[in-house]
Amino acid sequence: MKTFDYTVKDELGIHARPAGLLVKQIAGIKSNVTIAVKAKNKSADAKRLMAVMKMAVKQGDVVTVTIEGEDEDTAAPQIEQFFKENF
Repeated sequence: MKTFDYTVKDELGIHARPAGLLVKQIAGIKSNVTIAVKAKNKSADAKRLMAVMKMAVKQGDVVTVTIEGEDEDTAAPQIEQFFKENF
């Protein structure tokens, strides 16, 4: 299991366009990918667009991303880089 925390910097938070890009980015990953915002006590399967959108992640929220599965070692750095470039 690999995890990382990320503070959302985008002024719109995780809104429709980048959330859709996130889901598309991880669609080919075999591991389970979960996004959680502990302060809001919410988590979602990152492969489900509506679940990610429903979390209503805002600028300044700290999200914890968990990657667990057979390709977690290669998937974790890719996903972390995606967060840095898009959120």
